[in-house]
Amino acid sequence: MTAATVPMPGTATPAAAPTTFGWPQVVRIGLVQACLGAVVVLMTATLNRVMVVELGLPASVPGVLVLLHFVVQLWLRPRLGFGADRSGRRTAWIVGGVALLAASGVAASATTMLIERSRPLGLAAAAVAFVFLGAGVSGAGTPLLAILAERVPERRRSAAAATVWLMMIAGFIVTTLLASRGLAPYSHARLVSVTAAVGLTCMVVTCIAVIGLDRGPRVALAAAEATTGASFAGALRGVLREPVARAFSVFIFLSMFAYSAQDLILEPYAGLVYGLSPRESTAISGMHQAGLLVGMLLCAALAMRVGTPRHWASVGCAASAVFFVALALSPLAGSVPLLRVILMGLGVANGAFAIGAISTMMTLTADAGDRTSGLRMGIFGAAQAVGTGIGQFLGAAGSDVSRALLGGVSLGYGAVFGAEALMFTIAAYFAMRSAPTARLSAGAVQGQSDRLLAVMH
Repeated sequence: MTAATVPMPGTATPAAAPTTFGWPQVVRIGLVQACLGAVVVLMTATLNRVMVVELGLPASVPGVLVLLHFVVQLWLRPRLGFGADRSGRRTAWIVGGVALLAASGVAASATTMLIERSRPLGLAAAAVAFVFLGAGVSGAGTPLLAILAERVPERRRSAAAATVWLMMIAGFIVTTLLASRGLAPYSHARLVSVTAAVGLTCMVVTCIAVIGLDRGPRVALAAAEATTGASFAGALRGVLREPVARAFSVFIFLSMFAYSAQDLILEPYAGLVYGLSPRESTAISGMHQAGLLVGMLLCAALAMRVGTPRHWASVGCAASAVFFVALALSPLAGSVPLLRVILMGLGVANGAFAIGAISTMMTLTADAGDRTSGLRMGIFGAAQAVGTGIGQFLGAAGSDVSRALLGGVSLGYGAVFGAEALMFTIAAYFAMRSAPTARLSAGAVQGQSDRLLAVMH
């Protein structure tokens, strides 16, 4: 891509408006997001179970591996997002990221055979594979969401976010259903074969889906970098100096921490407190997932008519806090039907907050006007990844510690749910701070861009 004129040192290059995406392009991005989810769910769910059940490892081992793949994204997402900004060709980064993701998924599956022979060597290899898994997610997911933020018109962002995330959830479901058939009867070799088949399918789908997504007028940050000496550290400091960007990053971290802390404890809670069988607890957990889908669809439909995405994010967080308090107090009633209603309501609130958060993320990324979409999406994605990883780990560990200290199963889980309610309440406050009080004019945006480029060194 080329600019119309060669910029003088210290000035920003005027960019032509990028071509906007219609629904076919949004669906194609959703297909790629579904591919990312397909590989990740095999690692975080199926491989997790194999390590604990078939290999007899403590549950903390796959938990640490999953946490590792989240933690490496703290640095990789902003760094790779910045690299994609400079190149101006995001589809190449997406394809490369999916390729790395698929390869590392196969490698992680293959470590099951190595763990049987030598646990230290096998676990060391698994740790390396999960580091590259995090790198693949960062390399593909960050520029993918940056394209979505840049090209989707503001009025469609909530609906586009819902479409992409629903397709990702559909990818989870389809992958787990097909994998369950392909893994019967189970063997480590079958796991590797299934993972390889999923990875190859995702590669083909991704290569087809991204064709032409980079078309249209664009100006790469590389042009500005060549004349101003821009650096990743300088650009990162420039974005993090912005109060709105900082507030939104804190919101993302807190809300994803609060949301993810229940991931690993909801079904054990239903089993230990309500005496439900594995089949019944899975069905109960499904109520939360069903509510999540309803909340996403409702928010996507209403956000185009009522309020703004950040309002929906804040309302969703506040409602989530209320339902977590209800979940903590529900053993007092001891009613399974009431538990179902609470989990359904919690899912709806979580879905509303999720779509509001994603839409706000897209708005803050696209409206900055400084050609750092990938970097901004990387910063927000890093906050999301670290919040999710730490939330899952501490949610499970916190329930064990709380149960031991408080001397009761209900009290122990209730303490974790209460902490989640508190974090969602704080997140609701930061969500409302995650937007400027007024929309910037074109001249102000250009001035902001010039100031940002000036501090990059």
